[in-house]
Amino acid sequence: MGGIGNGGGGPPRTGPSGAAGARPSAPGGRGGWGGGPMGLAMPVEKPKRGRRTALRLFGYFRPHAPAMGVVTAAAIISTAFSIWSPKILGNVTTLLYTGWVEHLRHVPGGGVDFAGVARLLVKLVILYAASSAFGWVQQYLMAGTAQRTVYTIREQVMAKLTRLPVAFFDGHPHGEVMSRFINDFDNISTTLQQSLTQLVTAAVTLVGVVIMMLTISPLLTVVTAATLPLSFVVTGVIAKRAQRYFADRQRHLGVLNAHVEEMYAGHVIVRAFGHERRAIETFEAMNDELTESTWRAQFVTGVIMPLMNVIGNIGFVLVSVIGGVLVARRRIAIGDIQAFIQYSRQFSQPITQLASISNSIQSALASAERVFEILDEPEETADPAAAPALPAPRGEVTFEHVAFRYADDEPLIDDLNIRVRPGQMVAIVGPTGAGKTTLVNLLLRFYDVRGGRITVDGVDIRQMRRADLRRLFGMVLQDTWLFHGTLADNIAYGREAATREEVAEAARAAHADHFIRTFPEGYETVLNEEASNISTGQRQLLTIARAVLADPPILILDEATSNVDTRTEVAIQRAMAQLMRGRTSFVIAHRLSTIRNADTILVMRHGQVVEQGRHEELLARGGFYAELYNSQFAVPAPSTAEAAV
Repeated sequence: MGGIGNGGGGPPRTGPSGAAGARPSAPGGRGGWGGGPMGLAMPVEKPKRGRRTALRLFGYFRPHAPAMGVVTAAAIISTAFSIWSPKILGNVTTLLYTGWVEHLRHVPGGGVDFAGVARLLVKLVILYAASSAFGWVQQYLMAGTAQRTVYTIREQVMAKLTRLPVAFFDGHPHGEVMSRFINDFDNISTTLQQSLTQLVTAAVTLVGVVIMMLTISPLLTVVTAATLPLSFVVTGVIAKRAQRYFADRQRHLGVLNAHVEEMYAGHVIVRAFGHERRAIETFEAMNDELTESTWRAQFVTGVIMPLMNVIGNIGFVLVSVIGGVLVARRRIAIGDIQAFIQYSRQFSQPITQLASISNSIQSALASAERVFEILDEPEETADPAAAPALPAPRGEVTFEHVAFRYADDEPLIDDLNIRVRPGQMVAIVGPTGAGKTTLVNLLLRFYDVRGGRITVDGVDIRQMRRADLRRLFGMVLQDTWLFHGTLADNIAYGREAATREEVAEAARAAHADHFIRTFPEGYETVLNEEASNISTGQRQLLTIARAVLADPPILILDEATSNVDTRTEVAIQRAMAQLMRGRTSFVIAHRLSTIRNADTILVMRHGQVVEQGRHEELLARGGFYAELYNSQFAVPAPSTAEAAV
């Protein structure tokens, strides 16, 4: 979706700092000090404007407010039933204990009240079943709501990408945009589906457990709460050290991933120069560093759970001893001690969960912030409401005092004037960075001129709809672009509703029919994602066939035959000559021998047309074009070493 070509005249392709595509992804796909005990895990990425992003994100839930109300109510009821259960189970224990004691003491009318126990057990079963049912309702509704919300945002982003100017894609690496569209959406989806309901249940659990503990014994509640500061101190001390180790781990992981990707992409070069051993040694060194840093990080975080167990066991011992004394003095029932121990075990869980959820939400807000940055990007200027139509375009193109620059402080084109008559073949030549590809980008309105105007058949292209303008052009680029699909589908991309016979005719005109029929499936041969199951030259022939099928009034050929052999090039040039007959054609070429029959040759240098004319005229002048042309056929003088040989 970027501008044509990638020559030196194009804009710098630099992404913003902190780009999503520039950072290595954490295993599991999510950052945050949220995966381990007390929320300790990977370093979390925090949003820059968390409050504003959260309000904007939750604004997408407004259409689903009734469902969210049911989700919240179901979460509260499910958690409340779950909290109530230990108390009933404690009452069962109390009934059994007191009944057995009365039986041993031969108390008249005493003994175990099995009917009461049965009633409590039935109530307990109902509570567990109801808690599970409400939990299922909560998860079901939340999953649907979260996915519909993300679906809406994803649709908006996709629609936004189609309205963004080409400058956005030239200024942002494709990997960064894909990371926002895939990884960040996955992070948002997972957090919305899981963390929001967990946030409600953790808060309700914490409040409910504290209330139940206070109703049983305020003294034991104070004893249990006294162990919390010690837990926080231990977690804080370990977290500081672990953060450094995790940062080292992420850095080593990023370096290792980059090395593996580089070696995989360039495996042919590595083998050709015999660097396999060196690549393996480099990998082993990086792998050792990653293993060491990972071991340190995992060891430090692994220590925290035993320490937390020790602290928890200290609290358990204190509760058991003090509770036993209270039972012996008959100030508390034995079943309440059992329930309190269960509550004390649950007491730290919601705190840990809240810490983990907090970091997950921070990470999701950071992802949402990057997604919203795309939605907030300035769009292309709107097409005019009453755009003129060209029912019978002739292909006359004029550049009138055109000025353009990619950056304000780097002028590229200044006061450019060109007139191309209908049916002319115009060749654009010049060194790298001269502005050849920029002219094409301006023609197609991938970028708008800073000054002057460009007209087609006398109509300013800024007064035309972009879709109408671009339908006037057919393109064959040096960098071929084919998609996953059949050969016929790729050729038919040049014109909707093309018949199979028209596709075959276009392939024959582009000299692609002969190689297509060598495949067992012929035109139904399926290209893979990178079209690597056909050669580079064959890919070029398919793009030429696509342009032939489009049958546009104006052609743009950017080194269209650079990837084919000389014999095929001659045949394609004949086909192109037939195709260009009666059409205005812009040909960007580095091999000047291929454009000697052009009607007009524009020689560009530093964004300016320094020479203009036919091939013979320009050679006779002995100027810059003659210098470029002769340099392609000059034989370099032998070096001192070659002369010595």
